[in-house]
Amino acid sequence: MQKSKGVAFLMDMGTGKTLVTIALAGTLFQQNKIHKLLVVAPKSILSVWEDEFFKFADFDYQLTVPEGDTQRKAHTIAGLQAADFLQVVVLNYESVWRLEDEMLKWNADMIVCDESSKIKNPKAQCSKTLHKLGRKSQYNVILTGTPVVNNPLDFFSQYKFLDEQIFGASFYPFRAKYAIIGGYGNHQIVGYKNLEELVEKAHSVAYRVRLTDAVDMPDTEDREIYIQLEPNSMRMYRQMEQESYVELMNGEVDGRNVLTKLLRLSQITGGYVTNAEHVAQQVSSAKLEALEDILDTCAEEQRKVVVFVRYLPEIEAIRRMLVKKGIKHALVCGEVKDRATEVARFQEDKECLVFVGQLATTSMGLTLTSSCVAVFYSLDFSFANYQQSRARIFRIGQQNKCIYIHLIAKNTVDELTMKALKRKESLAKLVVDNPKTILVGENR
Repeated sequence: MQKSKGVAFLMDMGTGKTLVTIALAGTLFQQNKIHKLLVVAPKSILSVWEDEFFKFADFDYQLTVPEGDTQRKAHTIAGLQAADFLQVVVLNYESVWRLEDEMLKWNADMIVCDESSKIKNPKAQCSKTLHKLGRKSQYNVILTGTPVVNNPLDFFSQYKFLDEQIFGASFYPFRAKYAIIGGYGNHQIVGYKNLEELVEKAHSVAYRVRLTDAVDMPDTEDREIYIQLEPNSMRMYRQMEQESYVELMNGEVDGRNVLTKLLRLSQITGGYVTNAEHVAQQVSSAKLEALEDILDTCAEEQRKVVVFVRYLPEIEAIRRMLVKKGIKHALVCGEVKDRATEVARFQEDKECLVFVGQLATTSMGLTLTSSCVAVFYSLDFSFANYQQSRARIFRIGQQNKCIYIHLIAKNTVDELTMKALKRKESLAKLVVDNPKTILVGENR
């Protein structure tokens, strides 16, 4: 590897790139080379960085994930004081360019771009901001399993952030060197050249790990991505939670009543509630946005994804999003009669990238081993359904490590459900056994 201020961890999802980055940051901090670390990541995985630092950072640090509108985030950043620990700020890509002035003033010693293909377009405002920040910082890191999404020129913007000495500071000389220009008006890219040199330069500062090469890794990995509901959605959740608590405490408390109330709360975390006319109304898009980030990453890595969903309005919202993005998908829910055809298409069609399955319908019997990634968008309260759903991708015929991603709305019934499933218990059974304890635990 050549000497550079930047390094590219070209590591597939599930190969530990977050852990490696934390170890690198910790080492540089202990060597007194960095004191401020900025991590820029998709909105859906900000909480992953918080969790991973808590689990793996064996050094003094303070991690801040600024929340609220741009003004509140700016105020939070302005209030950060220099200290003896490593100061870590985690921002999403949308926020970092809106806070460009504040981040230039904060002046991070080290910057990490997680899922760096988000800055592959050198003309995008976010890319331009990170190019400016990257020039000032001492160390830069990009994390991605797929630096090239559309064509080899995708390297440029990401590596401009890393270190302008690698491919230069201007896109047009770079394009002239590695692309063949022709077509109408002699302005179109019709081919590529000098690719051996391009790859050699890219890998001169890169460390590559493919999931299929990580032979010593465990068979499965569980991830929990914590989602923050929008303020209005959270207020609605708290109001319904309090009303349900008062209603139950003033009446007869039994398992069935408690489950009904918890179901209503879980509908809010999924983004949809049904009104008196039985029409679903959207109250949150937080989980849908998180899922979109995950699907984008998996599509870039050419991985298929299985998405398990509880409620039909959520399924419809996911389908609309997939159609809008032009992602070919299969669907099995209560309304779908020919389930075998849907499963076969997902298993056999390389272009069918996503399988959306309703938990109650797909938890048993289906083989979905063309995917090694399952996302639990929403859960029911049955451990049996959960366990069976996991087995759809982890069964005979699966040759890759399986990754299970759980989308959990912070401080909601989602956390209660996840805790029960971790204990290999059904929340439904716990409610029947001791409903008042569940209610007290849920009400805050």
